Amino acid sequence: MEENIVAEKLGEEASVTQQNNASPELGSGDTSVSTEETPKPRRRRTRKVAATAETGQTALSLDSDVSATEPATKPVRRRRKKVVAEAEADVRPDTSEEAPASKPRKRRTRSSAKVKVETAATETRGETPTEVASPDEIHPTAALAEHNTDATASQADEVQLADFQSATQATNSEVAIQASSSDQSTNPEVVPQENGESSESAETNEVHTPRRRHRVTARDRDSEARRDRTANVVNNRNRRNNRRNKNTPDRTVEPSLTLENLSEMKVAELREKAAELGVDYVGRRKKELIEELFSAAAAAEGFCDVDGVVQMQAEGYAFLRTGNFSAGDHDAFIQQQIVRQYGLRPGDRIKGMVGPARSSSKFPPLLRIDTINGKTPEEIKRRPRFRDLTPIYPNERLVMEMGKDSTTGRAIDLVAPIGKGQRGLIVSPPKAGKTTVLKRICQSIAVNNPEVHLFCLLVDERPEEVTDMERSIRGTVVASTFDMPASNHTAVAEMVIDHAKRLVELGEDVVVVLDSITRLARAYNLAQPASGRILSGGVDSAALYPPKKFLGAARNIEGGGSLTILASALVDTGSKMDEVIFEEFKGTGNMELKLDRDLADRRIFPAIDPVASGTRNEDLLIDAQIQPFVWGIRRILANMNNTERAATALVKGLKATNNNEEFLIRSAKKAAQSDYLS
Repeated sequence: MEENIVAEKLGEEASVTQQNNASPELGSGDTSVSTEETPKPRRRRTRKVAATAETGQTALSLDSDVSATEPATKPVRRRRKKVVAEAEADVRPDTSEEAPASKPRKRRTRSSAKVKVETAATETRGETPTEVASPDEIHPTAALAEHNTDATASQADEVQLADFQSATQATNSEVAIQASSSDQSTNPEVVPQENGESSESAETNEVHTPRRRHRVTARDRDSEARRDRTANVVNNRNRRNNRRNKNTPDRTVEPSLTLENLSEMKVAELREKAAELGVDYVGRRKKELIEELFSAAAAAEGFCDVDGVVQMQAEGYAFLRTGNFSAGDHDAFIQQQIVRQYGLRPGDRIKGMVGPARSSSKFPPLLRIDTINGKTPEEIKRRPRFRDLTPIYPNERLVMEMGKDSTTGRAIDLVAPIGKGQRGLIVSPPKAGKTTVLKRICQSIAVNNPEVHLFCLLVDERPEEVTDMERSIRGTVVASTFDMPASNHTAVAEMVIDHAKRLVELGEDVVVVLDSITRLARAYNLAQPASGRILSGGVDSAALYPPKKFLGAARNIEGGGSLTILASALVDTGSKMDEVIFEEFKGTGNMELKLDRDLADRRIFPAIDPVASGTRNEDLLIDAQIQPFVWGIRRILANMNNTERAATALVKGLKATNNNEEFLIRSAKKAAQSDYLS
């Protein structure tokens, strides 16, 4: 009787254990399984089911049968609790004695508090501690097919209660396993191992640890690359925004008080506004008062009209120079966007309006362009480039004669006529009167050819000569005196020649009188960086190219427009450098006017050598009717072996007549009489 009771209790405990572990193992023949649905297997390494001491042999036999019918992956062994290990040792004493002692294993990261709580819960139920079954050992279909539903109602209630407790315990164990796995993923170098873990589990951890480390390293590398790309994108965006803010013109392009607002005001309101701005309104009409008020209001807010010449910089922006082709107090800054929008070029003369200066800028920005070289911005966009124009020989003469007293101009017309597009050199020793000759040429051009734009460029000259030239001629006098640096000499010369080119592109006739090309070459020799190739006299070979470019710009344009350059060259100064410079420019000109120091010492003015002076292709400049007379005079002067005698005869004949035509006719008659008498 007692044996039957013990057998029934053992059967009940085996059925409860099987239901808790959701195992397909079969117990005795009278044991029944609940018809409840087993939980879905989870894909992770879980603990192996620990069989009780009484059902251990039955579980082993069922495992062998299942493994024979269906292959399964080898489960990963985990640390078994102390109670399970003792129970297995009692059931299989011979196996435990024969098995070799396992190596001491590391402590699990699982907290001891959780283990104690789970052990206490299992002891209160009168069960041995169990572990969650692995997916490879769960076969719910086979278990449901083999078991019968012969259990009693009390056994079913106990089974349901045990299932609830087992599910709660499995959930807690899963949470602990997930926490331990997350700790391992964040710290790949620390791989905890349990005490008593098998050698296969250790090998598996050793295999997976480098992979985890590789994945973490790749993830860190990808995150760093993403951060770098994000930083690059932000930096590029900030750089573009800064460039856009720098190149964008100011929003305020007009003063707050506009012409429309002033036109809508009444006369009384305009007078009140004029009193506020300090404008005299007495005796002015409404239209005049509006213009005065607009100018005063704009000036009060920092807006003012500007007129200057463009000086381009290598970076793409430009400055508007208002100080007579040099830096002035009212210079303006031209942004690169405006330069591209209007197609501005070096030397363009611009009239427009500037706004108030920015806090970070020295010069006020140019806000509006009204005219470019006297043309509208729309007309200026269709202009050609200077280098694309076709040069031809000068074929239109610039008349130098201005009356009886213009001896210098009349002598030049006979000896070396000047045409539009001429490239002339006035070769002069010191104190030969070259400045006076240049002054007379400028006066004659201004009087006889008012359509020509006249520029007189004085480089490295005395200040008193600049003042005398400004008071003597009607034209634009641009000067850079000898007390200024060489860089200022070169900058002024380049701006003048660039402006002359811009006018020629529009079909205008321009004359540039330079005094002197020798001093300009000296300035370039000082301002230019040394190239290492030094010529005779200490002249750098690279310093001669810019003056040649300046003088070579003179040309007569086919179809309209011309640029005439008359430059003085110094000789007999005692400087080897001046001789080298003159020899470099000697063959570049197509007209040469030579002055004689001996004639100047004898006070014969103009001290022009009539034999050594001349113009190439002068037949294109002299009228066909008077051409034989001119050549007759040239033959007479050439037959005189003495330069002083020829110059004296020429000057005496010019002073005795009222114009060149009368002088030629009288000279021809005298020549005919001398031939008849001889």
